[in-house]
Amino acid sequence: MDRLALILVIVGALNWLLVDLFQFDLVATIFGGQSSLISRAIYTLIGLAGLWAISLVLRDQSQA
Repeated sequence: MDRLALILVIVGALNWLLVDLFQFDLVATIFGGQSSLISRAIYTLIGLAGLWAISLVLRDQSQA
């Protein structure tokens, strides 16, 4: 689960980089626009992965 969350967070970060530098939303382009159901699902999964990543930061390092 940790690895999947990190992959999704990386995808989200790279997408935001593209949006900022080139005004290009890769997720929206691939999945049919920002308001399409699948794009919204991807954005939601990325957001949930970000929340999960908070637990990675706060996790006791002795468990790692």
